[in-house]
Amino acid sequence: MERKEFLKSLGAGAAFALVFPCVNGCSSDGNDDVAPEDMKPIPTGVDFTIDLSTSEGAGLQNNGDFILKDFVVVVKNLEGNFVAASQVCSHQQTEEVRFLQESGGIFRCSTHGARFSQTGSPLNSVTSNPLKIFSTELTGDVLRVFE
Repeated sequence: MERKEFLKSLGAGAAFALVFPCVNGCSSDGNDDVAPEDMKPIPTGVDFTIDLSTSEGAGLQNNGDFILKDFVVVVKNLEGNFVAASQVCSHQQTEEVRFLQESGGIFRCSTHGARFSQTGSPLNSVTSNPLKIFSTELTGDVLRVFE
């Protein structure tokens, strides 16, 4: 074997020896665990009101707007209907769920990228657990969010 060929084969072998362990050990499969102290309980016993004529309700004036209250994402969706979902993701219980106007309006958790429909159904393979959805009822300017 000539010297040039030997160095080429050594280089490829050395690169493989260095890269292979990292490929197995450094890859992310989307199952990065959240530390137990960072996990939040999914809200239960939810029953509150928002007066849409106050400063709190001002965040829900336009279609696509949302506010966060008591670990609930309250949304005026793109059709003008009110929808409420858990701010705590059903995947690994981080409080990062928000409403996005894409695809007609979806809920998305920024921790691992879980996406949910407005009915709570998972839209990708990050989780098979549905997002908790709450009932809403509008009476005059008062929006009630409840279980």
